[in-house]
Amino acid sequence: MSSPADISCPELAERMRAAGLVRAFMVRDPDGGAFVASDPLLEPLATWVEREAPDFADHEGIFLQVGPASGTLQGAFVHRTCRGQAAGGVRYWQYDSVADFLADGLRLARGMTHKNALAGLWWGGGKGVMARNTGRRVEDPATRRVVYEEYGALVTAIRGCYVTAEDVGTSVADMAAVFSRTRFATCIPPELGGSGNPSVPTALGVVRGMEAALEHLGLGTLAGRSVAVQGLGHVGEPLVRFLLECGVERIVGADIGPGPVARARALDPDRVEARVTELDDPSILFEEVDIVAPCATGAVLGPATIPGIRARIVCGAANNQLADPESDDRLLAERGVLYMPDFLVNRMGIVQCADEDVGTLPDDPRIVRHLGREDEQGIFRLSLEILGEARRSGRTPHAVALELAERRSLERHPLWGHRGLEIIRAILRDGFAETGR
Repeated sequence: MSSPADISCPELAERMRAAGLVRAFMVRDPDGGAFVASDPLLEPLATWVEREAPDFADHEGIFLQVGPASGTLQGAFVHRTCRGQAAGGVRYWQYDSVADFLADGLRLARGMTHKNALAGLWWGGGKGVMARNTGRRVEDPATRRVVYEEYGALVTAIRGCYVTAEDVGTSVADMAAVFSRTRFATCIPPELGGSGNPSVPTALGVVRGMEAALEHLGLGTLAGRSVAVQGLGHVGEPLVRFLLECGVERIVGADIGPGPVARARALDPDRVEARVTELDDPSILFEEVDIVAPCATGAVLGPATIPGIRARIVCGAANNQLADPESDDRLLAERGVLYMPDFLVNRMGIVQCADEDVGTLPDDPRIVRHLGREDEQGIFRLSLEILGEARRSGRTPHAVALELAERRSLERHPLWGHRGLEIIRAILRDGFAETGR
């Protein structure tokens, strides 16, 4: 097999089907230490992940599946499970190559490790990724349900080392389909005992991050400010609504869909400007506003976009906004732009749904405290602490937040220890669970 950059996702799915591989995995060999594949077909991918993938950081496992009925290429990525089972949503997206597919899963899973650790959740980091451009088309609701049922079966097959949830391209109804095939799922509909769509609290958490940034800079409150929002979907729309309630004077929004654009404008035609843009159009980031909020896909902040940013603050809901976390935070700082790390401020989706298995409460104090101004580990106060330390030490807020998240992520679960890794080693030894069919 050639480099993953030269293989399309449909090609990989077809090769796996031709080889009779419904499922396969790449995990760390506990004896030799190498990242190994369950089948020789995937050995070149395992080598590429370990040696060349930009976001590989000692991930514990990658689990792949070609949907038996749908033909969809699906993946579950597990980064670190010291604090507990890997937790993170399943993304349904189109990828140009297998390298893009693998890189996105690796990057997102690592980001969830940091997000969960900073939020104080006893969960590790994981992510699900499904390639939209593989298998059967899903315009038909029945076909779409099959895709998500198959993903639920994959989650069951890996024995609970990863718990899935909602993410970009996935709805609460899709999570009901996942839940029909696995108990290792959250963000399921309220009628099934879950917490439903986490977008609204996620948006409110981003507002708290913006407020902390403004206070840190001595710029007062959101009242009278201007904000540009990239992405007006599940999180972007409630974010616009919250910003209007906070007295923001001008909001400029952009989305690839005319529906979200129309709904955003309708919230307040006098204060909200919104336009339809192409998927690869970054122009919304260059608006002359006080704050830019990336709320679509990741990797939007890099050398091609950062020089054009005129805002004083970047604070949004999108995961992994920095194209290169090792350098782009410094590039922003050099331009005088205060970047609020995404894994610091966009935690509320996982906070709301992560502990559904212990029951739900109205105005749950375990959730509400993250959005208050007094709790030391809430978004507002922890943001101020990290910003203060960044100023004192001369480092970027991203570097300070990452150091804290890494340290916390290595703490072992007080009851279960590093059980996720034990499960992965059992899969390496015994194969997939028989029940995950």
